[in-house]
Amino acid sequence: MSEAPTPLAGLKVVEFTHMVMGPTVGHILAGLGAEIVRVEPISGDRTRRLKGSGAGYFPMYNRGKQSICLDLKSDAGLAVAKDLIAQADILVENFRPGALDRLGLDYESCSGGNPGLIYCSEKGFLPGPYEQRTALDEVAQMMGGLAYMTGPPGKPLRAGASVIDVTGGMFGVIGILAALEQRHRTGRGQKVTASLFETTIYLVGQHMAQYAVTGTPAAPMPARVSAWAIYDVFETQDDPVFIGVVTDALWEKFCTLFALDELWADESLRENNARVEARDRILPVIRSIIGKMTASEVIGKLDGTGLPFAPIGKPQDMFDDPHLNQGGLEDVTLDNGTAVRLPTIPLEMDGKRIGSPQELPVPGRDARGVLEALGYTPEKSEELIASGAVGAA
Repeated sequence: MSEAPTPLAGLKVVEFTHMVMGPTVGHILAGLGAEIVRVEPISGDRTRRLKGSGAGYFPMYNRGKQSICLDLKSDAGLAVAKDLIAQADILVENFRPGALDRLGLDYESCSGGNPGLIYCSEKGFLPGPYEQRTALDEVAQMMGGLAYMTGPPGKPLRAGASVIDVTGGMFGVIGILAALEQRHRTGRGQKVTASLFETTIYLVGQHMAQYAVTGTPAAPMPARVSAWAIYDVFETQDDPVFIGVVTDALWEKFCTLFALDELWADESLRENNARVEARDRILPVIRSIIGKMTASEVIGKLDGTGLPFAPIGKPQDMFDDPHLNQGGLEDVTLDNGTAVRLPTIPLEMDGKRIGSPQELPVPGRDARGVLEALGYTPEKSEELIASGAVGAA
């Protein structure tokens, strides 16, 4: 891999985060070249020890960061945190409302000694009646209508990934980058807040707009009336394939590819909206033809034609995907020494992909180096470690 771009090199970030939303912000900033110091409890972030569906949270969103473990309930540990913040360009936090405030690490206190600080809070809700509630990705999806739109009627279903946590983190990064640009002009930082609930509302905004335009509530996606007649998953002899025919020109091409001479001869089907009306007549014919082929045969016909199609992939399949293995995955060493490949940030800058080999931070492994960078003497660092205010690997 050619040297990855590092447009944020030189920026210092201190991160007080857990789970997914906050760490996503730091992971993106780290991938763009910023230096991230992750502040963890003395025992390490509990996210590291999650099982089941949470087992991938830490390795996915905490690459390329340093770790220092601090006892923020001790005066000495809190003093180290304040020294980190005083030298930082950016602070990222996603703990419950008021958690950092009670430690004296609120924006007003932190920016008093560091007016250029950009303080990014990732919360459940922006200001309003709900802002003190505890939110999770799933809570936001249920409240905001995304779960309603994902599941079949009467059976709300959360999306199959932490889409609100991750997208909320992305909005946090957008806010940070905008605040950095403004700081270039004013010299001052500011507080940036992104939230789970409002992120969900932004994503379902298309369905809100649909209701505003048509006066008809949007149906859950499994029961929706598609804008196109052929826009569905089709069973083959082995594995299913999604196919979309989204223009009239593609309809002609599709009919040619699959020898649908009778359907093409029907001139009443030449316009998309007419095909939508005739969907119940068209689809059985197409399903019958596709059903006699294998998935590879269908994909072989469609590949390179401009027709949208997709095999139905599983997450574990992506490790061997030939396209992703051309730059979409980066080498990662887990904290147990295992070498894996995980998705890199999906960007290309100046013709180069973001991403480079990364290690996961071991709890407290970087404590001495972080303290040295803050100006602490080796003797002072060892004294803090011995006192238990700072944890070191």
